[in-house]
Amino acid sequence: MSSVKLQLQDKGNHVVMDNGIARVTLSKPDGIVTGIEYNGIDNLLEVLNEESNRGYWDLVWGGSGTAGAFDVIKGTKFEVIIENEEQIEISFTRKWDPSQEGKAVPLNIDKRFVMLRGSSGFYTYAIYEHLKEWPAFSIAETRIAFKLRKEKFHYMAITDDRQRFMPLPDDRLPDRGQALAYPEAVLLVNPVEPQFKGEVDDKYQYSCENKDITVHGWICTEQPSVGFWLITPSHEYRTGGPQKQNLTSHVGPTSLAVFMSAHYTGEDLVPKFSEGEAWKKVFGPVFVYLNSSTDDDNDPLWLWQDAKSQMNVEVESWPYSFPASDDYVKAEQRGNVVGRLLVQDRYVDKDFIAANRGYVGLALPGAAGSWQRECKDYQFWTRTDEEGFFYINGVRPGQYNLYAWIPGFIGDYKYDDIITITPGCYIYMEDLVYQPPRNGATLWEIGFPDRSAAEFYAPDPNPKYVNKLYQNHPDRFRQYGLWERYAELYPDKDLVYVVGSSDYRKDWFYAQVTRKKDSKTYQGTTWQIKFELKNIDKDHTYTLRVAIASATFAELQVRVNDANASPLFTSGLIGRDNSIARHGIHGLYWLFNVEVSGSKLVEGENTLFLTQPRSLSPFQGIMYDYIRFEGPS
Repeated sequence: MSSVKLQLQDKGNHVVMDNGIARVTLSKPDGIVTGIEYNGIDNLLEVLNEESNRGYWDLVWGGSGTAGAFDVIKGTKFEVIIENEEQIEISFTRKWDPSQEGKAVPLNIDKRFVMLRGSSGFYTYAIYEHLKEWPAFSIAETRIAFKLRKEKFHYMAITDDRQRFMPLPDDRLPDRGQALAYPEAVLLVNPVEPQFKGEVDDKYQYSCENKDITVHGWICTEQPSVGFWLITPSHEYRTGGPQKQNLTSHVGPTSLAVFMSAHYTGEDLVPKFSEGEAWKKVFGPVFVYLNSSTDDDNDPLWLWQDAKSQMNVEVESWPYSFPASDDYVKAEQRGNVVGRLLVQDRYVDKDFIAANRGYVGLALPGAAGSWQRECKDYQFWTRTDEEGFFYINGVRPGQYNLYAWIPGFIGDYKYDDIITITPGCYIYMEDLVYQPPRNGATLWEIGFPDRSAAEFYAPDPNPKYVNKLYQNHPDRFRQYGLWERYAELYPDKDLVYVVGSSDYRKDWFYAQVTRKKDSKTYQGTTWQIKFELKNIDKDHTYTLRVAIASATFAELQVRVNDANASPLFTSGLIGRDNSIARHGIHGLYWLFNVEVSGSKLVEGENTLFLTQPRSLSPFQGIMYDYIRFEGPS
């Protein structure tokens, strides 16, 4: 622990927190981080930017007469909450009143910044509050953003296998870059560093699932090498559950901590608050961690390993003991839930099956699977061990349903009774048994049920549109323009999959996209699944299970043995995920169960037609998770 005394300096329009390791300057009373001095660098943030565009909280909101309003949150009142030898905590608040209706988001916002003695960095969190008498509104996004110095931070790290030297923001400008199908995607045609020529840069190529956004950031590799990292020790305040995807770091150099967004989900993850609805939520704390290495012989990429170690320290320290706000619930005020999850599927095993590596979580009460669209309250998730045991610790008091889903099985589990968490409680659940949807034995299946299309065939990108990071990479689906490859691979006819001879890893395209006819028009597609049947039971019903990993303004129509017949099933218009354009391999999960009369089947070869007819855009389509055809019960 450093012996340097904490200092808080009020300089009129700015306030400075200093613990001898880092020196953080914020505008007053706005609460914008304007400077971070560390390890001999006078400011890690981009000094070429306006002060309001360096380190800030922001949101996008809508209300009466307002839609998509972007708001960099600026406080109107500054207050010192704690100032002692161990901790500084300062507050920047903004109060709402009726005179601001239609002009400002109807929220009271309290932004907090915390510096601890001996800590290499600082923490930030915020409390948002909507009083019940205030007008209705919605929040499309809220986050923290940091813009770093472009001449210093060139190496970005998201995960162990997703890190690289990055282009400059200048490379995206019109004289150096060519905009592609949407503004975020730019082909680098004349970059400052020639090594990036011919690559595509797109911030969505660096998105991650909530569960994997724990630490990410940037490294300045020149001596002294310095790392800037955002560490998120808990996902309880993020919306949409563990698989929800969000932005992380990208060319700027920019690092984000995203708490709410509609990315990869659409409107379903935009919380809408009605007049008369009171709401309060604490976002964070998030830790801004700074590290350095001055040894010329030391690999500066060691800073990434050190950041991961610090992330583990922060996770083990959660919930934190230091936040001063009464709205932040401390460890002794929280509860715990433990139990075991089993699966019962008599067509897989006559005995109970341990839910190995299943996802188990607590979220607001609702229907099974509602957690993936829940976007107002807190969620608490964990994974089972190989025997199905789970431990959910540090749960805020309140009423919840327990939800689960298990890789390898379709559908969603929900424990029917409400679980009430009280301070200090320790709730032991009896063995919970999930019975996944099942009517009969599996006659054939395509894919693996894990809510992702990652196991299917993602082609090589067009050589003109490559991101070198994803060449020979497990996440090959993150390359730009893969949707256009479908028409190249299937120029005359759509995909035909033959059960028993086709291999879904090679023969099932990762997304059922539209077919490009010319530069401005597209057409829907119909995929065929051919399969053999013998000894058909004409008097009973077969079941088709279609699990969808993502849908974007799409429709699924199912026909059997007659491509021109009226659909046996139609989903109607579903999904606004936009996962095809944004290089995601999943969005929101859908499960459709289609009854197929035995009278519609024939001895020998049968054909299932899957049609996606909506075709206004190249990005409309469906990503399948898993398809199964079951015999009668």
